[in-house]
Amino acid sequence: MKIKRDYNKELKDTKDHKYGYSFDFDVLHPYMLKSFIPFFKSGNLLELGSHMGAFTKRFTPFFDDITCVEASDEAIKIAKKELSDYNIKYINALFEEVQLPNKYDNIILTHVLEHIDDPVGVLKRINDEWLSDTGRFFLVCPNANAPSRQIAVKMGLITHNSAITPAEKEHGHRITYSLDTLERDAKKAGLNVVYRTGIFFKALANFQWDKIIGTDVISNEYLEGCFQLGHQYPDLCSSIFLMCEKGN
Repeated sequence: MKIKRDYNKELKDTKDHKYGYSFDFDVLHPYMLKSFIPFFKSGNLLELGSHMGAFTKRFTPFFDDITCVEASDEAIKIAKKELSDYNIKYINALFEEVQLPNKYDNIILTHVLEHIDDPVGVLKRINDEWLSDTGRFFLVCPNANAPSRQIAVKMGLITHNSAITPAEKEHGHRITYSLDTLERDAKKAGLNVVYRTGIFFKALANFQWDKIIGTDVISNEYLEGCFQLGHQYPDLCSSIFLMCEKGN
C-alpha cells in the first residue's frame, strides 16, 4: 500500500539535519543561476518545486511571467508573503497530477527530482506536455559523488556514495543521483540532453560550510575558484546540472 506523503512535514528541519542551509541559499543558488543564465530563452518560466520562494526571487529580473508548482501549501503561503511585490502565479499540486494551462520556454527543477516517487514519469510530462518546442529545461540534483559524500563514506558515516541517509529520507529523498544515472533518467523520459556540468566543487558538508561562510576563512575569490574548478571536475561538485531540450 502506498503511504500518503506529508509534504509540509518533509520541509521541516530534523534534529540533526536542516532542509536548507546557508550554503544552499547564499552560495549554491547564485552559482546555479550563473550557470543557467547563458541558456535562458525569452518567454515564460515554470519552476517546479519552488519551496518558499528563495530561488524564485532570483528569476524575477529575467522573467515577467513566472509560474510555480509546489506540493506544500505551507511553503506557498510563505512564498506569497515574501514575494508579494512580484506577479507570480502559484499552483499547489503534485507534479504527477497537475494540469497546466500553458507550455513553457524555461522550466526549472532544482534539488527536487530526488524527492519524486516516479522521476522518469515526471520528466516525461515535462518533455511531452509542458516544455515548448524551442524551450529549455534546467535540471539540477545533489551529486552522489561530491567529495563531501565520498569523505563521509570513508569516515563510515554512510555506506556508499549514493546512499540515502535517515535525515534525507525524512526530507523525502528517494534517490541520490550521479551524472550517469541522472542522464539515464532524462533520456528514458525522451529529453534531449544538450549540456552537462557540475556546480561548485565541494569537499565540506553543508553544516561545515555554514560555520565558515561570512568569516575571513572564505573569500569571494575562493568561492569563484570552487565554481570554476567545478567545470573542470563536474563529477566532484556539490550538484550536477543537465540542460535539456525537447526530445522526439
